[in-house]
Amino acid sequence: MSPDTTSITTGTTSTPTGTGLSPAPFGDDDPRMAFARAVSTARNVIGAVEPDQLDRPTPCDAFSVRDLLGHLTAVLRRVAVIGTGGSPFEVPDQVSDVDDERWAEAWTAAAHEVQRVWTDDALDRSVQVPWRTMSGREALGVYTCEVTVHTWDLARATGQRVAWDPLAVGAGEAAIRRELADEGRHEMFEAARAAMPTDAADWPDPFLAAVPVADDAPAIDRLVAFNGRRPEWAAP
Repeated sequence: MSPDTTSITTGTTSTPTGTGLSPAPFGDDDPRMAFARAVSTARNVIGAVEPDQLDRPTPCDAFSVRDLLGHLTAVLRRVAVIGTGGSPFEVPDQVSDVDDERWAEAWTAAAHEVQRVWTDDALDRSVQVPWRTMSGREALGVYTCEVTVHTWDLARATGQRVAWDPLAVGAGEAAIRRELADEGRHEMFEAARAAMPTDAADWPDPFLAAVPVADDAPAIDRLVAFNGRRPEWAAP
């Protein structure tokens, strides 16, 4: 994952940045490719958040922009931990050790750790996500979805228009559709909570019920709707 230039649009100005992460070593059939592209897009959106936007609400109802930055960073750190065979619950749901002006730096550091630990061997061994055990390949697909959806949350909350990477969005949608049914998600996660460590008993449902959307809707709208978001959400 080497430095790359990715363009995002904020307001009416398209701004290239050189601090994203490029999946240059991987082929399109390697899940690390799509995941790295999702991480790169997220890095650019995170880097464009302004200090006066941190207390804004987001489409992820429980989180402000600041909270969402903390959760996204925790997600990426969690991906690194499970890549080593560790428990996802070793990382809290939200980090609290990052200053407001250093979110982009923290994101890049976590991405480099993911790169270090997700070797070829990690792809095919079993890893633990909060609700079940799956292969590393499956886990990276699901986390490609989560990173992309939360990046959408952040972009919507801060007024950014993003050039979404089609491989990352497509891989994320394919992975989450394999993992989740349209309905019955709460019951699925309730059963998972019953088997979790005691200190994880308050783990929230990570995915809400799917929201209907047109079959010909943009790919990013289909992805976020399947994850329980309303694509038309706008900051109040």
